[in-house]
Amino acid sequence: MSDFSPVELLELFQRAQNQFTDRVDAVEPDRWEDRALPEWTVADLVAHLVSEQLWVPPLMAGEPYAEGRFPDETGDLLGNDPLLGWESAADGALSAFAEDEGLVRTVHLTRGPTPSYEYIFEMTVDLTVHAWDLAHATGGDTELDGELVTAALVYAERLPEDGVPGLFGPPLDVSAAADPQTRLLARFGRKAT
Repeated sequence: MSDFSPVELLELFQRAQNQFTDRVDAVEPDRWEDRALPEWTVADLVAHLVSEQLWVPPLMAGEPYAEGRFPDETGDLLGNDPLLGWESAADGALSAFAEDEGLVRTVHLTRGPTPSYEYIFEMTVDLTVHAWDLAHATGGDTELDGELVTAALVYAERLPEDGVPGLFGPPLDVSAAADPQTRLLARFGRKAT
């Protein structure tokens, strides 16, 4: 299985969702069009995470991933209240993972059948890194939950040395003495500033 029990994974996922919720709640109304990542605004970043959360219930119900299932337009995913849109999607995802045997199922992703515990671990890491992206873009609190950073580093150590094409580039060089959050961000091609 993984380095964490199903209960630990579920708790980490919920903490990552809460951490991201805090960052979404802190976004000022005039910051939604600010640049968050090279090709994404703050709204695009939050919509990406909303979309990922919306995928959890159908995947956990055994449906295969299918492009175009949810609208790609930010407004369609976030509506008039981005925080409410995020919280609704996040609640649905957490409920789906928390179902009996939710973390011992197989989900059908584009890369093929994947154990659900691996899927929740990946989602936890994604939420953690993107919480930093969101805070960094909006001038918010960039200090991440230490336990989430530690868990994400466990995951990051398993990644290819040259990154994952289409998802993130190769890691940045940092000192071995750098703090865990700096090492995590560098592993995902981000420079802690």
